[in-house]
Amino acid sequence: MKIPEPGFKYSRFINPAVLLIAGGTMLFCSCENDIATIKALHEEVNMPTQTGTNVEVIYSDSGRVKGKIIAPELKRFSRENDPYYEFPKGMTVLFYSRDGKVESHIQANYALYFEKQELWEARNNVVARNERTNEQLFTEHLFWNEKEESIYSDQYTRIINADGTFYGERGFEARQDLSKWKLKRSKGTVNVKDEPHGQ
Repeated sequence: MKIPEPGFKYSRFINPAVLLIAGGTMLFCSCENDIATIKALHEEVNMPTQTGTNVEVIYSDSGRVKGKIIAPELKRFSRENDPYYEFPKGMTVLFYSRDGKVESHIQANYALYFEKQELWEARNNVVARNERTNEQLFTEHLFWNEKEESIYSDQYTRIINADGTFYGERGFEARQDLSKWKLKRSKGTVNVKDEPHGQ
């Protein structure tokens, strides 16, 4: 998925490149207007080329809505070889089933999206939930591969479902709807149902 730049719903829009150019003019007033130098300064300062607040992005495939991304703040960095988006205040991703219902979601306090790789990185208090099965996943670091529709982590992970609580000391792998999950170096506690005693 490539996030469509003009499709964002912004409550405000700031172009910090204007500030960068103004500052560059003051810094290099006695030098030539060297485009390469200004570009290098931009990369070093690493200022966003776009910012937005209260962002909502909907993405679809063949007319069917597959997901929605909601974030209080977004910053886009237009690095030539590796453009990316930053969600410094976190985000929520909703995944929809074919009948238009939310089937799962992921929340995190911080996230990055790498355009060329179509790869998301979520950090800090990451929670994933399957709305149909009520399975929940908790970790501090998670990757979401859009192309493969998979999520995974190499850090300590906890999964809670109807069968019990399970831990992956070295992370997990799963489909993005939290199905077909596999914990790495796992352990856990299984819920055992009470059986009625015979007469």
